[in-house]
This record gives sequence, structure tokens and C-alpha cells, in this order.
Amino acid sequence: MTEGSVATEVDTVLADRRGGVLVLTLNRPDRLNAWNSAMESRYFSLLDEAERDGDVRAIVVTGAGRGFCAGADMDDLQVVAGADEQTLPVRQVPCHRPLLLAKPLIAAVNGAAAGLGFVQAMYADMRFTSPDVKFTTAFARRGLIAEYGIAWLLPRLVGQSAASDLLLSGRIVKGHEALEMGLVDRVVEPDQLLEETVAYAQELAAFSSPAAMKAIKAQLLQAQQSSFLEAVADADARMLESFQHPDLAEGVSSHLERRGPRFAGLAGS
Repeated sequence: MTEGSVATEVDTVLADRRGGVLVLTLNRPDRLNAWNSAMESRYFSLLDEAERDGDVRAIVVTGAGRGFCAGADMDDLQVVAGADEQTLPVRQVPCHRPLLLAKPLIAAVNGAAAGLGFVQAMYADMRFTSPDVKFTTAFARRGLIAEYGIAWLLPRLVGQSAASDLLLSGRIVKGHEALEMGLVDRVVEPDQLLEETVAYAQELAAFSSPAAMKAIKAQLLQAQQSSFLEAVADADARMLESFQHPDLAEGVSSHLERRGPRFAGLAGS
């Protein structure tokens, strides 16, 4: 990836470098960025490239036009209706690939996030949105179950009863209610959404150690499945490793010298 790279018109996901931040834009605006296999393949490939690129420190994902992602493309849903395990298309990469990303992923949810689009927004580490943006799980209203691990993830974000509400009803939640529930982290005006999200990501890129962020993301994910004492033991082991990492010396020196840190990039993850 190169600074300021521009994707072609036919791409389902556009990639744009802004310093240490990679901005990915879901790009099927005529379908409110409805998710299909081409978009999934492109998005996951770009995430893989970002992990291998030491110059990329954080990733922002947003949508083109009026939507973030309106869920699975209805044409695809019609194809799978009535399908069984033998006739379903084989997924090459697990749908929760973004959840496993070693670098920070922040979603700028600029428009409707429904169904699978809702899930992809929840896979991000943080979510920024605008007051009138609509969130809906939608699954129960389509005759579907809670897909792609969202029944595991959503209670950890908003609590069990709120997750039950969102999943069972499929009702629409807008920006400020989403903030109150813990579904999103910031609500800003639409014309400032991408700018503020990128600014936050650039702050991570400038001041936080990529190696430390990778370790912390792994801790957060692992801790959700461990006891407190197991999490403490894991932290103790990781702490000893961090003492030997050059980022500790650089982090302390930059603080004492009152300058920006010069952390090495994280590549080949």
C-alpha cells in the first residue's frame, strides 16, 4: 500500500492511506453497501495486507454514500434460503476475521448498520457514529438466528438484557441511544464523523506502541474467556516480556524527553 493510494471504481472496498492510518470504505453505495462475497474477500484481504504493513498503525472502516452496511445482500439471502450444509458456499476466511486483527480497528458508522453490517461494526474495537444513524440486528425479523458469534459478543458490549432486546426485537436504535447502551463510543455530527474517527486513529498511530496494542488486544479477547486469576497470570507473563521489548525503553525516554515516541511498526502479523 502506498500513501494516498486510490482504488478503481469497480472495487467493492476502497483503500486510502492517511499517514499511519488506513481508511477502508465499503463501496456498494447503490445497495447501501450490502455485504456479498466479493466485498468480504476484498475487505479481509485488505485487513491481511494491513497487518503485514509495518507503516499501517491503525485502520478505520466506513461506508460509501448513505449507509455503512445494510446487511447481507438480499440476492445472496434468496440463494441460501432452503440450502443445507452440503449446498452452502464454503467460506474461505471466518466472518469474524476483523475481530482477530492485531492492529486497532475503528468503525466510522456513517449510515445504517443492519444484520451482518451490524455484526461487522461490532467486530471493530470502537465505533463512532452520528445522531440519526440506525442500528438493527434484523435477524429475528428475517427468520434468522443471531449470526456470526453476535450472541457471544453483544452481551459483552451492552449486557445480557439489552442484547436480548436488540436480538429478539430487531428494533432500530439510533446514535444517542446506541451511545447510552454502550453500543458505540462517540456520537458526532455527520460532516465531522470520518474526520474525528481518523483523528482518533492517528493519535493511536502516533503515540501508542504497535507491539503493546497487539498484546492488549490479545489480552482483551482472551480475558473474556478466562477467570480473573488466569487474566492476572497472563498479564504477569506478558509484563516480563514487555520489560525486554525496546518499546519500553523508547516509551520511557520519549516521555522524559517530552517528544513523540519512535516505536517500530508492526509487520508480518
